[in-house]
Amino acid sequence: MRAVLQRVTRASVEVEGEIVGEITRPGLLALIGVTHDDGEAECEWIARKIRDLRILGNEESVADLGAPVLVVSQFTLYAEAKKGRRPSWSKAAPGPVAEPLVDRVCELLRADGIEVATGVFGADMAVSLVNDGPVTLVLDTP
Repeated sequence: MRAVLQRVTRASVEVEGEIVGEITRPGLLALIGVTHDDGEAECEWIARKIRDLRILGNEESVADLGAPVLVVSQFTLYAEAKKGRRPSWSKAAPGPVAEPLVDRVCELLRADGIEVATGVFGADMAVSLVNDGPVTLVLDTP
């Protein structure tokens, strides 16, 4: 599993012109990609990192501040573009595998009392954000 975390002052995601997920105060935007052999352990690891990384103001975490998280699925995080001009998506898990795992990350965060907004899995989404810092981290599960 791969996540790109961006510290934001606000972020939203639109589908067909309608806002479907939004955070209106400082928190994190988490773009999440899933590969074929991901499972529960990877979900738990990513959720823990999103919750506990001390990357918000004053080196505090989402858990410390009760900050919100906007989770957006993004299979393109597993693009392979080393050869040629057309990326390969073969490392990205198919929707029936990936969707429940992205949902599981959201469930784990919510179970810890984190406010979670989401995009729509598989939809053509327009993501807007104000990156704070800017702070952007790329995480790969062990």
